[in-house]
Formats: sequence, C-alpha cells, structure tokens
Amino acid sequence: MQVRHILQTKGRDIITIAPGASLADAAQMMTERGVGALVVTDGARLAGIISERDIVRAIAQKGAGALSASVKSGMTAAVRTCAESDTVEELMEQMTHGRFRHVPVVDAGSLCGMISIGDVVKTRIAETLDEANSLRAYISAVA
Repeated sequence: MQVRHILQTKGRDIITIAPGASLADAAQMMTERGVGALVVTDGARLAGIISERDIVRAIAQKGAGALSASVKSGMTAAVRTCAESDTVEELMEQMTHGRFRHVPVVDAGSLCGMISIGDVVKTRIAETLDEANSLRAYISAVA
C-alpha cells in the first residue's frame, strides 16, 4: 500500500502555522484541532514542523517562558518528507529510524498532506485484518 491510499482515506488537510507565531499559539492550535504536529510554512515554502515534543522540549529547557518564543525557535527545520508513491513499509522504516511521528507528504514540490504514526498503524491493522479474512475464506473454500 502507498501513502496516497492513506491520504485518500484520511483526507489531505494540512494544518499550518507561520514561523513567527508563538509556541503557545502552536500548542493552542494543536489542542483545538486534535493534532500532534503542525507544518510550518513561510509563504508557500515548507519551513519546518513543530510537534508536541518540540514544545515540551522547549519548556523543559527554558521554563514556561518558552511559550512566548517563536515557532521558528522550537521547530525542526530539517523536515523529513515522503511522497505519495512511497510505500507504507518505507514510511514506517523512516519514522522508526528517525524516531518521529509526523511526516509531511510532498508531491511534485507541493505539500499535499500529513501522515501520522497513528495513520500508519491504522492502515497496517486494516491490511492485517484483510489478509486474515482472505486466508480464512481461502481455507474455508478449500476444506
């Protein structure tokens, strides 16, 4: 299965924030939208990603005052992305190896979605259940 199949199911909504917004703004937006990360955009350009972990790290290092700092100061600028044509297995490997839970999807240079580890796990569970059901049907037909 490819990343494009996950996007077809979950949708292509991308929640973005500007690099100059505060970490408190980012935390509020994540809470309101029920997401664990935001894509940081500077105009149409992908500038980074800010996650719950990034905000917690900033608070641990600088105290509660860190919430007034800019998203740019706490974001991950070296963003790992994936393509719609990447397989779920490739994406799982990338997320596991890099120890991150959110990956923006870029196709032909344009941001077109966001995949979370939850999306990947949900997809793998559905695939496993489909395979199990197919095997049961095959065994029942042969027996």
